[in-house]
Amino acid sequence: MTNLFERVLKSRGLDDPKKRQAFLNPSYEAYHDPFLLPDMDKAVERLVAARQKDEFITIYGDYDIDGLTATSVLLDAFSSFGFSRVEAFIPNRFVEGYGLTMDAVERIAKTGTTLVVTVDCGSLSEREIIRAKELGVDIIVTDHHNVAPTQPPAIGVVNPKRLLQDYPDDYEVFELKADSSLQGKIYPFLDLAGVGVAFKLVQALQTRLEGLPKGQEKWLLDLVALGTVCDIVSLKNENRAIVFWGLKVLAKTRRPGLLALMRVSGVEPSKVTARSLGFGLGPRMNAAGRLETATHALEMLVATDGLFALEKAQQLNELNQSRRTQQDEIFKAAIIEAERYADLPVLVVSSRGWNHGIIGIVAAKLLERYKKPTYVLEEMETEAKGSARSYGDFSAADAIRASDDIITKGGGHKMAAGVTLPVKNIPAFRARVNQFYKSLGLQNQAAQLLPKADTEAKLHEVDEALVHQLSQLEPFGSANKEPVLYARSLTAMYVKRMGAEAQHVKLELRDESGVSMQFLAFNAPEHFFVEPGDVVNIWFQPDINEWQGRRTVEGRLLHLENCD
Repeated sequence: MTNLFERVLKSRGLDDPKKRQAFLNPSYEAYHDPFLLPDMDKAVERLVAARQKDEFITIYGDYDIDGLTATSVLLDAFSSFGFSRVEAFIPNRFVEGYGLTMDAVERIAKTGTTLVVTVDCGSLSEREIIRAKELGVDIIVTDHHNVAPTQPPAIGVVNPKRLLQDYPDDYEVFELKADSSLQGKIYPFLDLAGVGVAFKLVQALQTRLEGLPKGQEKWLLDLVALGTVCDIVSLKNENRAIVFWGLKVLAKTRRPGLLALMRVSGVEPSKVTARSLGFGLGPRMNAAGRLETATHALEMLVATDGLFALEKAQQLNELNQSRRTQQDEIFKAAIIEAERYADLPVLVVSSRGWNHGIIGIVAAKLLERYKKPTYVLEEMETEAKGSARSYGDFSAADAIRASDDIITKGGGHKMAAGVTLPVKNIPAFRARVNQFYKSLGLQNQAAQLLPKADTEAKLHEVDEALVHQLSQLEPFGSANKEPVLYARSLTAMYVKRMGAEAQHVKLELRDESGVSMQFLAFNAPEHFFVEPGDVVNIWFQPDINEWQGRRTVEGRLLHLENCD
């Protein structure tokens, strides 16, 4: 029998030595030509002209981490290229809302700006871009969200998703098919984050402007990796190389803001992983835009003074603690609402006073609890704003589009979307999205939430050497999940409830050969609390536990089946 690590590699299609080598050691130098992206040549030409004329440029970002890191990347790179009059504009979630707005465009025009470069937004902003032109302001859109059938009248719309719309049969899961006749003619990978698209703009500008020699752009990868991981795009193809090398840059970063953020997050730079970004740095940065203004996070990212950066990082840490408190309160109230509609396949819950900067997280927690696509809405005076989370074959965004006649606006991705609608239309919206769900005829969706094992394991195979081998598959994330192992017919020897509300569980399980191992689950579902002597099958991820100088291999328990 092949060893456990080899079986994991085989399950991921990495049994071929060539493929394996390319995956385990992704080459940064194999990056794709940025000029294969739509309108990249037009964007570069306009920016070169702006540099020659010393025009006033505004980078228009977004209030999430993807937009903030993309803004920081362009501020850093434009400075290197010698652009001397550049400012950033980050919309406030509670004032301007998402994306380009008329009010923001008019305010920016009054500053003397003649060129706006959007990051992580703008693809659907036709009215706003027309208004900007009327005010004498050119706009370059860089984005990765869904696009309109006809592009807005910007100087250029640099968005890889345009290619999926124009050549749908040439792509499979965002990658250009190997047998496509368009190989080498259009961009081969479409799942870049917004910060990834901004980085491609930098690479393109390097061919026309001095100041950032080839190779030096690698030092931007700490920011690019952070935005890429936190925007949950697929960590394959070019994204894998970006994050793989970005983590190495982050381990050596000199940016005071990132160093301060790692410090308050308890992340040691030399041990930073994709998980550190997604669960440590990311939530703290997002807390600023969820509760107050994302400008706090941007100021930290671009800080040059270490003390100021630390003050900003501590502020983000405090905001994150406040966010967690509010989130818990909203979640408890949302459960009460959800129980009223528990017989419906799609949950739509709403109430006054639910901060719409936080309800997206609550939607994700409700989805996890009820195993249903979920929309959570904050009711205001006459309008409600909401966030949706989905899974499986149900598109949250498509359901919103099927409700166009009863909403004010909405859109997003398959798994996450946003919607604004009149409060009085919430019952009609609930009925419409459930009607849309039923029209799809979906079956066994909840099964798609269960973990899928890479391979079956015997407990004697799960040791520290294996954990080290599995770490070579990092960075983990979307499209490259952390490996999951399956073990059958284990006997519960010891069961311990933990936590203030006895919500966590630690199990000691023994296999038929007598080998034992401990497994933990936080906020465990009730069926995880088995009795000693019960025989179970489990799905888990192995990890190293260090306690008082002692290292042991433990398992993070993902799913459990009682065999009795």
